[in-house]
Amino acid sequence: MKPIDPKDLDKLPGIRLKPGDRFNFRCHPDIGCFNRCCRNLNLYLYPYDVLRLRAQLGVTSDDFLDRYVDVVQRSGNYFPDVLLRMADNTERTCPFLTSTGCSVYPDRPDTCRTFPIEQGLLYDAETKRDTELFFLRPPDFCLGPNEDKGWTISTWMDDQEAKAHQAMTLRWAKFKRLFRADPWGAEGPEGSRAKMSFMATYNIDSFRQFLFGSSFLKRYRIKHDVLRRVKKDDAELLKLGMAWVKFFLWGTKSKRFRLR
Repeated sequence: MKPIDPKDLDKLPGIRLKPGDRFNFRCHPDIGCFNRCCRNLNLYLYPYDVLRLRAQLGVTSDDFLDRYVDVVQRSGNYFPDVLLRMADNTERTCPFLTSTGCSVYPDRPDTCRTFPIEQGLLYDAETKRDTELFFLRPPDFCLGPNEDKGWTISTWMDDQEAKAHQAMTLRWAKFKRLFRADPWGAEGPEGSRAKMSFMATYNIDSFRQFLFGSSFLKRYRIKHDVLRRVKKDDAELLKLGMAWVKFFLWGTKSKRFRLR
């Protein structure tokens, strides 16, 4: 989910969709462009995407990050982007693409799940309010919009079981916005605080080990119901990780924990 500057709103590609607007789309194996969109992608992976994919594949977060992603530190962006690494073949296909389609379909990333809809987040600095934006933006070769199946944003998200992803991506977009300013100081983006912050958000297995295997619980008092949930639910553990990074870097207090 991309942060959008209000002055750039009219310059964005695609057709903006409001909540009640309808659009046509259907993707299926008999359509001529089936799987063509799964090639040569700059596909951003958000922490919840990594969490779900590594569970689907039965690998650790470390293994997933080593095998399937490129971590890119862009100039002026103080938290790295994580992109899915394409397969090493002539078409640079998605590594999870097979002859019959997506091999990780139940846990496919948010961007794939909501396609051909792209989402953005418009922030009003005066009111400090966020507005979610939706754009219909299929590639030129896509035949899906010619199909006769109609949707609204809400019915499409329900059909694609996208609401859990959408909520976590929205949470991540608000978190990532904090990194428009440099929080690292002289240490820089390669320092220990940056590595800890990346671990707590993208490497859920390492963060779990850090939480329960270090002195963390001696230094922080976590609410009983929160601790119970994070032991069972990786998404809750990820929420705790983001809250801890905000406290760790900026001293932002959280209802989930406090210093002892």
